Amino acid sequence: MIDTVIFDMDGLLVDSEPLWGIAMREVFATVGVNLSPELTHLTTGLRTKEVVSYWHNYYKWEGKSAEQVVTEIIDSVIAKIIAEGKSMEGLTYILEYFKEKEFKMGLASSSPLRLINAVLDHLQIKQYFQAVYSAEFEDYGKPHPAVYLACAQALSSDPLDCIAFEDSVTGMTAAKAARMTTVVVPEAHNRNDPRYALANMKLDSLLEFNDARLSLLMK
Repeated sequence: MIDTVIFDMDGLLVDSEPLWGIAMREVFATVGVNLSPELTHLTTGLRTKEVVSYWHNYYKWEGKSAEQVVTEIIDSVIAKIIAEGKSMEGLTYILEYFKEKEFKMGLASSSPLRLINAVLDHLQIKQYFQAVYSAEFEDYGKPHPAVYLACAQALSSDPLDCIAFEDSVTGMTAAKAARMTTVVVPEAHNRNDPRYALANMKLDSLLEFNDARLSLLMK
């Protein structure tokens, strides 16, 4: 019986993907790496250290360690979210919807915990979640299911009883690998990616989720 919902964060609850892109391009520029928006989209859904490692292996810059670049990117994203971060359409609606249904609610993100906490404080939504997990503490990040499995375990929920909400292919793959029923709400620019056919349901907005759609997922 589905009684648990677990949310991704970046690009699903908070409109942070553009801010991540800006922060990455700004920090990478300090080591002589110029990334286009198209290139930053290639690593959407991965942990920050994996993104930096990916580009460090490719460009092999000098002057700053990969760890220093990771720290600078995270610091920059946190500052940008606090200054201008906005919730995604339907954020309050979807959280209140599942709260009223008395679902157990968790958050499973690739972002480091200090950034997650900054977002939850900024949007004032921490009280909705009984479990908050970051993939930074797992051996593997998304698309590995580890962070979803850890969050489900913290909620005392069987993964088969969980709905996972995601916005990226990487996150969707992680949730499906955890054997969770998966709803994707992709960003407009990649909404037609055929890989989203793997999800149980695809929406254009969190506002589209309702009792009828929940019933379809619970059949």
